[in-house]
Amino acid sequence: MAEKPEQPQEVETTGHSWDGIEEYNNPLPRWWLWTFYATIIWGIGYTILYPAWPLLERATPGLLGYSTRQEVAREIQAFKEMNAEVEARLAAADLTALRDDPELYGYAVNSGAAVFRTYCSQCHGSGGAGAKGYPNLLDDDWLWGGDIESIAYTVRHGIRSRSDETRYSEMPAFGEFLSDEEIAQVVAYVQSLAGLDHDPALAGPGQIVYADNCASCHGADGSGDRDQGAPNLTDAIWLFGDSPEDITYSVRYARNVEMPDWGGRLSDAQINAVAAYVHQLGGGE
Repeated sequence: MAEKPEQPQEVETTGHSWDGIEEYNNPLPRWWLWTFYATIIWGIGYTILYPAWPLLERATPGLLGYSTRQEVAREIQAFKEMNAEVEARLAAADLTALRDDPELYGYAVNSGAAVFRTYCSQCHGSGGAGAKGYPNLLDDDWLWGGDIESIAYTVRHGIRSRSDETRYSEMPAFGEFLSDEEIAQVVAYVQSLAGLDHDPALAGPGQIVYADNCASCHGADGSGDRDQGAPNLTDAIWLFGDSPEDITYSVRYARNVEMPDWGGRLSDAQINAVAAYVHQLGGGE
């Protein structure tokens, strides 16, 4: 005759009861409990030794004085020391002959890409294609010149910035001088220069308004003037848009935007590097 299987022994209860429901007395395994206690001790030790608790102005420094900022600063300094020689060569390089030194040129382009992504991409876009009001660096339309030395000069001194040697030009807000009718006429004429749809009846008298007010900067034929940073009005590239509304706004209120001068914030090597990077994007002359 087979033996009767033993019934599992009932676990004792804690004695607590809620609406007839009793709580089993199942304590946690000792290994789990001791591990839990160890993490508490480790956490207390960590907050004592390392920065941990936020205060009003800073966190508690910790007895070891560890700082992630200092660690990053040490790593940056180490890389600066490693690249010191090539950085010095780049800072003193003749930009027009930079391509003759493939090693230095390769370093400049790669270094310049990092500088561009850090300081320039916010306005000109991650790939340099620009946006409305921010120049496209991939095409061959340059207000102040697209050779590598001109690019470096623009980066160093900016446009309408605080630098004493900044590139500067100012288009008047013609809404203060011209009537609404004259503005409509000159806008139509400018559209005709660029081959855009326009009203010929307005463009005729607009040519006279243009000659009296705009030709001194943009040229009699509208091709612009790089010495003044005056845009070419005959091509299809419009920094602020080519719609009648956009052009009217530009004539009425002007668009004198500012590019920061980076000469006080970037080193000579960084400026030369980012100039080399921008120059080789596709639009450099």
